[in-house]
Amino acid sequence: MSVLRASGITKTFRGGDGGTLSILNGVNLEVRRGEMIAIVGASGAGKSTLLHVLGALDRPTRGEVWIDGENVEGRNDEELATLRNRKVGFVFQFHHLLREFSALENVMMPLRIGGMPEAEARVRAERLLDRVGLSPRRDHHPSQLSGGEQQRTAVARALAADPAILLADEPSGNLDQANAERLHDLLTWLARDLEIAMVVVTHNASLAARATRQMVLADGLLADTAESGVAT
Repeated sequence: MSVLRASGITKTFRGGDGGTLSILNGVNLEVRRGEMIAIVGASGAGKSTLLHVLGALDRPTRGEVWIDGENVEGRNDEELATLRNRKVGFVFQFHHLLREFSALENVMMPLRIGGMPEAEARVRAERLLDRVGLSPRRDHHPSQLSGGEQQRTAVARALAADPAILLADEPSGNLDQANAERLHDLLTWLARDLEIAMVVVTHNASLAARATRQMVLADGLLADTAESGVAT
């Protein structure tokens, strides 16, 4: 069974002139456990919009999204928030760590919000930081961490609730080459060895090349790069 399934996703916005701007025009996508899907495309093609729809951060104009067997359609904002917290992990270009808290406390945060007892949340957060190679830095605040360490902390936080799917939007876009490659190694390992389902939006050719499948978003449609004729 697919961990994530999107069918016929369209997304339109009202333009400044009162007209309708169509961003997504019938996107279909299935992601299975252990797959890492890289989505590429020109700036402004709608990649981030698609990722937000897939992760229930935004609602499609038409179409359906299923996350771990649960249909997103028809849920109110509170129900969507609960679904996201249980099923979806997000990693963005900027880490969005809370600067007043340590790396460990940042990773614990979604677990505590979800009601996990502090001692249990601490143990899980420590294990996740060890998994991303940051055990020695767990008590450091974001300002004391390098850019790569901050982003790996963000990955650990995204995995805290054991999500069904990990969605990453330009995760290495703000990193130098060395830190970017280390992050790419981590994401590849998560998909391949831990069999985490993953969708990554990226302009980075190195990261896209590591994916199980590479897809391109153009003219509101998503296609495998081989079918689209786009080289990566």
